[in-house]
Amino acid sequence: MERALGSLLTACRERAGLSQGELADLMNRSQACICRYENNRRQPDLDTIKEWADVTNAREVIVAYLYGADGISMIDRILSPTGTA
Repeated sequence: MERALGSLLTACRERAGLSQGELADLMNRSQACICRYENNRRQPDLDTIKEWADVTNAREVIVAYLYGADGISMIDRILSPTGTA
């Protein structure tokens, strides 16, 4: 689950059109911290995951992931041009 979480967080950020630095500014964290979350070198707590979902407008994606939806399918859906892969 952890490996897919970092990829999912990255996909949500990219879908929102944010760089790591921009997201870091919006979340009051360092760009290095965002990078560690996305590369699974640090596990975000639930409050951080919720904030990430709010800032990237990806609540439904994060909720589906936390409730057991397949991470790879979610990433494909996020990155597809229509949002429905």
